[in-house]
Amino acid sequence: MSGFASSNDLAEKVISFEELGPGLYGWTAEGDPNSGVVIGDDGVLVVDAQATPKMAADVIAKIRTVTDKPVRHVVLSHYHAVRVLGASGYRGAEIIASDVTRDLIVERGQQDMDSEIGRFPRLFRGKESIPGLTWPHVVFHERMTLWMGRREVQIIHVGRSHTAGDTVVWLPKEKVCFAGDVVEFGATPYCGDAHFTDWPATLAAVKALGAEKLVPGRGRSLVTRAEVEEALAGTAAFTSDLFAIARAGVAKGATLKQVYDEAMGSMRPKYGKWVIFEHCMPFNVSRAYDEAKGIDHPRIWTAERDVEMWKALEHGTEMKSAEIEA
Repeated sequence: MSGFASSNDLAEKVISFEELGPGLYGWTAEGDPNSGVVIGDDGVLVVDAQATPKMAADVIAKIRTVTDKPVRHVVLSHYHAVRVLGASGYRGAEIIASDVTRDLIVERGQQDMDSEIGRFPRLFRGKESIPGLTWPHVVFHERMTLWMGRREVQIIHVGRSHTAGDTVVWLPKEKVCFAGDVVEFGATPYCGDAHFTDWPATLAAVKALGAEKLVPGRGRSLVTRAEVEEALAGTAAFTSDLFAIARAGVAKGATLKQVYDEAMGSMRPKYGKWVIFEHCMPFNVSRAYDEAKGIDHPRIWTAERDVEMWKALEHGTEMKSAEIEA
């Protein structure tokens, strides 16, 4: 094991811009981070900003093929750099996030930015265009409703799962959900900052909305209720399978390396074809192992901790900071 599987991932992805209903679009990229687009009476809302202003320009270019209305709002589904650092590309837009997401940017935004750019260079095309961290203009507690003229948009901090601040955008009349990384489809959930214990209840809350169409964090737009159910079930199965392996390993005193080897051997046959599986699993197992040991608040991923984790998994050494809670 010699570094991140993603650092050699250089192939550009094919972009899809699919209409989910009048004025509602999923911008998807073959397993790369997705965005959502909601066109209201006098403006546009974008869900997730992309990783750089240069990449945000690609989303704006697609928006301009269907409307000339200004982008007035950008909703951040969570704090990860690959989702938020392109926000400055939407000039003049109001940036909206949950209060918990803003707190996480304060606590770990810079370390997350440095770590993610190192792991996934292709996803930060034009990184020199990033002016710095993205700060929301508006934060909300639990939920808020935005009226875009006659169009009702509910913005819901749905619960802890992929991160502690996970937010979905829900259009109740159209029954369309933009789920961020709470839900994936054909893509490996990244769980390095996750809350495994809470994730099932968060998925249940998304399911209870009754979405007939859904844009996941990664993977194509889902356009039937059956596809939505499949994505919810797949995300639930992956995260619960992994956490069960971690809990069993911790219960018998296994090392991180032993739990990782067990998880890879057990999960690769079922999930190994999902995109970014090889990249995600070291981070996923590390966080699952921590949570199984009782560390509720995910430890901050720094570039140094990334390297330390690889050494631990390559040589079987324990991570120096394994018992330190962020």
